[in-house]
Amino acid sequence: MLSLKEPWRYSTTGVSVAIRVTPRGGRDDIDGIEELADGRSVLKVRVRAIADGGEANRAVLGLLAKSLGVRKADVRLLSGPTSRLKQIAVDGDPARLGEALRRLAASEDKGSK
Repeated sequence: MLSLKEPWRYSTTGVSVAIRVTPRGGRDDIDGIEELADGRSVLKVRVRAIADGGEANRAVLGLLAKSLGVRKADVRLLSGPTSRLKQIAVDGDPARLGEALRRLAASEDKGSK
């Protein structure tokens, strides 16, 4: 069971997810939840794409869409286009998205503190 707080917030149209991206991470994957030094929780995401010309951002959005079972058009970058820390909005049923994120984070959690 995860002891970290969930790095997503619910809205009437879906969820907003705080993520930390590792570009050129060797594979496209979700590595669980991590707590940052300032106490915020983020979903750790790695992608093969490089952080150049928005390639890593597009890879992250595509990975989240596929992992959550939503259309790519339902996933968009809210903030952090040039930062490793990003806010991503996912449109859809908030309860279903939250449950899918919990499953992904729990199954992919690889020993976060």
